[in-house]
Amino acid sequence: MRILTVVGARPQFIKASAFSRAVRQRHTEILVHTGQHYDASMSDVFFDELALPRPDHHLGVGSGSHGAQTAQMLERLEAVMQREAPDRVVIYGDTNSTLAGALAAAKLGIPVAHVEAGLRSYVRDMPEEINRVVADRVSTHLFAPTQNAVGNLAREGITQGVTMTGDIMYDALLQHAPVAAQKSSILRDLALAPGGYVLATVHRAANTDDRHHLADIIDALALLHEPVILPLHPRTRAALMGTDIEIEAPVHVIDPVGYLDMLALEQGARMVLTDSGGVQKEAYLLGVPCVTLRDETEWVETLADGWNVLAGADATRILAAARRAPPAGDPPPVFGDGHAAERMVAALEAD
Repeated sequence: MRILTVVGARPQFIKASAFSRAVRQRHTEILVHTGQHYDASMSDVFFDELALPRPDHHLGVGSGSHGAQTAQMLERLEAVMQREAPDRVVIYGDTNSTLAGALAAAKLGIPVAHVEAGLRSYVRDMPEEINRVVADRVSTHLFAPTQNAVGNLAREGITQGVTMTGDIMYDALLQHAPVAAQKSSILRDLALAPGGYVLATVHRAANTDDRHHLADIIDALALLHEPVILPLHPRTRAALMGTDIEIEAPVHVIDPVGYLDMLALEQGARMVLTDSGGVQKEAYLLGVPCVTLRDETEWVETLADGWNVLAGADATRILAAARRAPPAGDPPPVFGDGHAAERMVAALEAD
């Protein structure tokens, strides 16, 4: 079987590493990188660290408005799919690369397999929500990471082709967390003690493109009065330019880091503050309390027992959530058993 996999953004590289390892044992994979994340710190380092095969096609689309970026991806993906003639197209998550891959394949009559099907925030002005809903509608195989995702699809009348696989990022985390603990030197390089700092990430347009939201988040980080490590996403860095928002101690800005260093930072943090869906989930899987800088989450499972708290971009709510007592015990095991990729390959073979 010839399987064409579409990736373009940092979280998709992580998911693809687990899937590629499983699928290439018995099938041919054509890996296509749209170029959505093109900065070396957001792309190349992940291929190196995860031993992810180099893309067979790099489309070089880069940044742009949603319409322009998606249109370029759609045009270039269609040409690659026509040339490669795959039996299946695999897409991940909820980015513009996901949407373009789904539409290009569906219009060519190629069955689409959507990894992380069924996630919903129910916020329709969020670009990611549009992407994931449309991708689910045109997919033949819907790989749901949790039972809640299966339920979301059923409520929308989607039951055919749905497989509850477990979460593929859990596959990747189980493999790479021990490697990160051994190989990453970032805590030592930054003179950080385990449990002695907060890790924060901010990159969603709802926060970076709203000056008041961004200012409130940065203010809250400073008001924690404890070391805060902030790997600064290129979008956030650009948004800060030309504003009067200043990042001061104890917030320590660093450049974006690779997957192993990020896992090490997450494992060692007292708490994680983030607007990233993937980082929320990794914090939960590592047993690290999280504050989500949004008013909703597609990963509702992480809210169990207070492991994740929704605080939006309001400084008062962020501080209250960040100062809460840590949950007792371990997070409930809701993301599978670390064999999601194998279940996905089996489902593709069974069709």
